[in-house]
Amino acid sequence: MKDAFGAPQSLLVLGGTSEIALATARRLIALRTRTVRLAGRPGPALDAAAAELRARGADVRTVGFDALDAESHETTLGKVFAEGDIDMVLLAFGIAGDQGHDEEEPLAAVRVAQTNYTGAVSAGLVCAGALQAQGHGSLVVLSSVAGERARRADFIYGSSKAGLDAFTQGLGDALHGTGVHVMVVRPGVVRPEPAPETVPAARAEPPSPAPARSGAALPAPARGGAARSASARITAARSASARFASAPLEAPSLTTTPDAVAEAIVAGLRRRSETVWVPGSLRAVMSALRHVPRPLFRRLPL
Repeated sequence: MKDAFGAPQSLLVLGGTSEIALATARRLIALRTRTVRLAGRPGPALDAAAAELRARGADVRTVGFDALDAESHETTLGKVFAEGDIDMVLLAFGIAGDQGHDEEEPLAAVRVAQTNYTGAVSAGLVCAGALQAQGHGSLVVLSSVAGERARRADFIYGSSKAGLDAFTQGLGDALHGTGVHVMVVRPGVVRPEPAPETVPAARAEPPSPAPARSGAALPAPARGGAARSASARITAARSASARFASAPLEAPSLTTTPDAVAEAIVAGLRRRSETVWVPGSLRAVMSALRHVPRPLFRRLPL
């Protein structure tokens, strides 16, 4: 069960080598989480992640898990829940793919879709059923701002995240009132955490799309009529998009890091939020971009 401060005492991570997931686990261990199960493909990376969290004082075990092997999910995850209640499940697996290559190789595109969406639907439903059976717990799903609106540059990845996002919202509605809390997390561009002297190359969730690059939120739509409001939104979106393209790496207010996402996840758990944007300013940016007409959106340098 969660402690008096709302921190889970047991955690199951699906995607046990994700940098965001590991940053979240570190924070939760510091807040009294004592049991951690890291589910992922067996290998040195998963073992190293478990060793690091074990050194922080948690009881950590690894679980062989393959997002693409949906037929094994019920058995594999069922064994984890059979060992004892799980207070929080963090669904953190996903792949970005390669847009240009995947357009020419449909089977590669299918792999992106099956990993990010189909695999997540299967694992998410299995975990949701187990959480509902025990009568409590949180299911936290890492989505992406890429799912908010499809871009030419990464529509295969973005569409898979859009499906995952919609699925998670619907699952949250289905579980409302059961004692199970469902939260979707939408990070922007996730930059690796800098080490004291070097910057690690590993990333957590795949990079999200260019709209997360801006250094300023869009201004609110003008008031005084639908035409003026639409014009204001389009003008604001064009201005913001120019900033995205001209300074993609100088936008700290709309990019994020694994640790910042972890902090937002812990805060969202405490508040029992249903949706978490990281950084929060992305909500305003995407609210404007969602309303830009497609012919104009198609020409924006996103």
